[in-house]
Order: sequence, then C-alpha cells, then structure tokens
Amino acid sequence: MITITDNAVSHLQSLLKDREVAGSQGLRIAISKGGCAGLQYDMSLDSAQAGDTTIEKGGVRVLIDEASSSFLKGSTIDYCDDLAGTGFRIQNPNATRSCGCGTSFEPASETASAAQ
Repeated sequence: MITITDNAVSHLQSLLKDREVAGSQGLRIAISKGGCAGLQYDMSLDSAQAGDTTIEKGGVRVLIDEASSSFLKGSTIDYCDDLAGTGFRIQNPNATRSCGCGTSFEPASETASAAQ
C-alpha cells in the first residue's frame, strides 16, 4: 500500500488544474537505474497504462508501473516546500540508504531480488 499525504494531493490537484488535464492524467512515479545511490525516482504527468497500479485520492491519481511497484511498497508520497527544496518526496521503507538530495536510493537486497 502506498500512502499519499493531503499536501501531495492538494499540490497535484493544483498542478493538474493549471494544465487542464485533471481528468486524464496523474502523477507517474517510476524507478530507474541511476543517481548516486543506484536507483532513482522519476516523476512525470502521464496517463494510465495497462498494468499500472493506480492510487486515487481527492480526485487525483498516482500511477506506478508494474516494475516499480515492489520498490515503492509501503511508501508515503508527500509534497514539501522547505529549506531542503520544493517538490514531491518519497519516504520509502525499502531504501537502505538515500542520497543527500533524496532523488536516488539503494534498495534493500530482498526488494531488489524480488523486482528482477
């Protein structure tokens, strides 16, 4: 299960409204190789694809492809605006370490094995 905070929902509602695509798109979160810790989070506005996990809250959607879902299980998606930066942040219990900027992580060995 992935949790989406009220702050994340509110910002995503505003973002989609500004782009006039609220009914057709959501925030896609994907995991790819890269970053200073091994894997990185990729985020974009996108439409749902076959095989996606779709999480809906407050009239918005978060979309996660099948390959990324095991890396994100149990995560919390938040939106922050503070001294560390502005943007969506992922609190991921499957990460054994994260880089300083929070955009990449090293997965727990059992998570990485299950995803392959």
